[in-house]
Amino acid sequence: MKKHNISKTAIVTGAAGFIGFHISRRLLLEGWRVIGVDCLSTYYDVKLKQRREEILIQSNNYRSIHSKIEEPGLLLSVFKSEKPDIVIHLAAQAGVRYSIENPRAYLESNIIGTFELLEAARAYPPKHILLASTSSAYGANTEMPYHEKDKADHQVSFYAATKKSTENIAHSYAHIYNLPITMFRFFTVYGPWGRPDMAYFLFTEAILKDEEIPVFNNGNMERDFTYIDDLVNSLRLLCDIIPKENTTGKDINIDSLSPVAPFRVVNIGNNDPKALIKLISALELKLEKKANLKMLPMQKGDVTATWASNKLLKHLTGFTPSVTLEDGISHFIDWYKQEYQ
Repeated sequence: MKKHNISKTAIVTGAAGFIGFHISRRLLLEGWRVIGVDCLSTYYDVKLKQRREEILIQSNNYRSIHSKIEEPGLLLSVFKSEKPDIVIHLAAQAGVRYSIENPRAYLESNIIGTFELLEAARAYPPKHILLASTSSAYGANTEMPYHEKDKADHQVSFYAATKKSTENIAHSYAHIYNLPITMFRFFTVYGPWGRPDMAYFLFTEAILKDEEIPVFNNGNMERDFTYIDDLVNSLRLLCDIIPKENTTGKDINIDSLSPVAPFRVVNIGNNDPKALIKLISALELKLEKKANLKMLPMQKGDVTATWASNKLLKHLTGFTPSVTLEDGISHFIDWYKQEYQ
């Protein structure tokens, strides 16, 4: 692998999280300095986050900062001391269903935390800021696949509403302060070192323990499952695709580039939605064990399907996610058995 100049510095928020861990490890392998900011929240197993971080700190080029991103002035001081080349902002309160129970956590982490990061970037501008959004931003849209230029005005969970809000806030900063910003909308990311609150992780535990698996909307759910390696490859390539303001103000084909700011939104998805039952079948096949299904009605805040168009991703980077659900689940189960059994 080609080594990058060691002087390049990246700040990654949420670096001990699932995606943050993987992209931080990728950058470290390429020779970057990585400043990881993570509060190690108790939303899910802290020991898993600590195990991820233990791998990262084996590199002398990794610096760990344990703090909430919404702490006033924290990120400003980090930007001032590190002067990052790029920033990858992944720290957030995740989970659709939990946002119904505890919306304030989403307000503080997702909106205020992003505000603190953008204020720091305004004071010490990086070359590129990459901010995580979500496929949930498309909300009640029913026409699929989802394209980045589709309207996204009707979010159905507070989690999704906070993430769409950060897109709007980031666009205003890109316009007013000429900050180059890429927002990426993730589609159901899965794989080794993943989040224990995600369906594939919970289902694996339930099958192995002979427990019931709750299947919402009676199984009539589809998700555009995206394997973590495909996502990291996409994200890494996008780091080098710095948006520049569209000075003509004209519509640019499929590109979501703003007409008034160096800002764009990019889907990162597999463009291949699968029914939830297909996920369960892949788990059963790899585990060599049948699942005990409990059919349930639709839950509030959920959508019946997600499906990403990845034409813009391919247009910008030349890359298209390609790992099949069966192969991805096989890799996950191999890791799970090694870590937990």
